[in-house]
Amino acid sequence: MRKLSVSHAIREGMHEEMLRDESVIMLGEDVGKMGNVFGITLGFIEEFGENRVIDTPISEAGFVGMSVGAAMCGIRPVAELMYVDFISVCMDPVMNQAAKMRYMTGGQINVPMVLRAPMGSGRRNAGQHSQCLESLFTAIPGLKVVCPSTAADAKGLIKAAIRDDDPVMFIEHKLLYAKKGEVPEEEYIIPLGKADIKREGKDVTIITWSRQVFFALDAAEELAKEGIDAEVLDLRSLVPLDWEAIKESVSKTHNVVIVHEGVKRSGFGGELSAQITEELFDELDSPVERVAALNVVPPFAPTLEDEFFPHAEDIVKAVKKVLNK
Repeated sequence: MRKLSVSHAIREGMHEEMLRDESVIMLGEDVGKMGNVFGITLGFIEEFGENRVIDTPISEAGFVGMSVGAAMCGIRPVAELMYVDFISVCMDPVMNQAAKMRYMTGGQINVPMVLRAPMGSGRRNAGQHSQCLESLFTAIPGLKVVCPSTAADAKGLIKAAIRDDDPVMFIEHKLLYAKKGEVPEEEYIIPLGKADIKREGKDVTIITWSRQVFFALDAAEELAKEGIDAEVLDLRSLVPLDWEAIKESVSKTHNVVIVHEGVKRSGFGGELSAQITEELFDELDSPVERVAALNVVPPFAPTLEDEFFPHAEDIVKAVKKVLNK
């Protein structure tokens, strides 16, 4: 099977959807002539024209608000924030318009838009360009939240997101863009709300998403050397949540470690921990353990930034704590 980078896989998925459906448009800062900061939409404006690939002014509130209005009128916008950190500039159209419109109109109006947003630490981009804010969106009813890890997942999920009739936050880790993986050549869709077991195991379930999937897999390999068999469950989408996959895995391993790159305080791992404790308490042999970033602003200094977010050794330590090893 051919190998593509995550960025190429996202590009291919969006390109296929633009060819399939003329109502799909792209918009955002530098998505046209520049092809976006990471080159993902390079050549789109020449192929599809300026009416479907729109370079916008530097106004997130403006082009996100425009996307909401366009979606209400039957267009399927794929808007792009240059960094997820800039969501603070345009929360009103996302939180109070896109997320609520279907409910407040009794289902008469849908908002089929995708908001793509690069996130994550590791590129030395400092405090305003390095956050993982997915937990912020999971707290807003009406939004769907997707965080892919692999190239194959990224392509199948972006296609599903574009076809979805609800607003989807499609959050991509910047340090995964260059990571390559096998991607089928034939067309495929990965349904939102369907988790994936990236590694099967019987002793502990590591629940994670986005870039931390690969740290979890590295940790599982280290743990295997000591006879600990860890299962790695990649949620892929946080809303909708594949509760059945979580339930099945926890009922098999009876121990849980939740890993994410966002800060620990009020992170989505806390919500998962609460749900598992409330609904699967009798299945647990130990308390749920969380591994997450420190509750600080992402540092610029490389040595400090590397201490800020979790690595494989942090996951190994958490698993051993859960298992009393």
